[in-house]
Amino acid sequence: MMNKKQIHNLIILDESGSMESIKQATISGFNELVQTIKGSTELYPDQEHFISLITFNGLGINTKLFRQPVADLEQIDERIYRPNSLTPLLDAIGQSVIKLKYALDQTKEHHVLVTILTDGEENASKEFSGEQVRRIVEEQKQKGWTFTYIGANHDVVKTASAISITNTLVFESSEQGTKAMFKKEKSSRLSWLYKLDNNEDAQQDYYNEGSK
Repeated sequence: MMNKKQIHNLIILDESGSMESIKQATISGFNELVQTIKGSTELYPDQEHFISLITFNGLGINTKLFRQPVADLEQIDERIYRPNSLTPLLDAIGQSVIKLKYALDQTKEHHVLVTILTDGEENASKEFSGEQVRRIVEEQKQKGWTFTYIGANHDVVKTASAISITNTLVFESSEQGTKAMFKKEKSSRLSWLYKLDNNEDAQQDYYNEGSK
């Protein structure tokens, strides 16, 4: 029996107060994302998916899910996702990536897709600088990790580029804009999984590819 390809989906989700206006669309979008990943295991039966969901705001960086088999996941709701306070974006990325990196140290065959979603700029980090996060991201990219950055209400390309992320998606911070963003994300994710299944380079141009 062939070993399945382990795929770890790390989602770093802004839970700051400004996300309140798109809370319902964000919850729905995340739940649809889980269904997309569940469905992809039928398309690509040699892939084994895990999800980590880490949210962040000025009250803390919270691990809501960590390396959960996607088949076991239930939907998230308002009890789990409650926007409040500020945006410690750099701390969230640094802590989340390092946590998963160490957890996977003994796992030889694995792929990682990191999705960062925020509707605002960094304004509350205390532990990590932009330079430190950039080095962390570059180190994991060398190991084949794919990083994507989805943002609204700030210079998304500039912010992502400063931490060595080139796969970016800009969305409008509204219910309609959030729904459109998750639709694009789904298409790109399916394309990425198709490339992985066919042993193609899946790291670059994540949002420039349509669904296969």
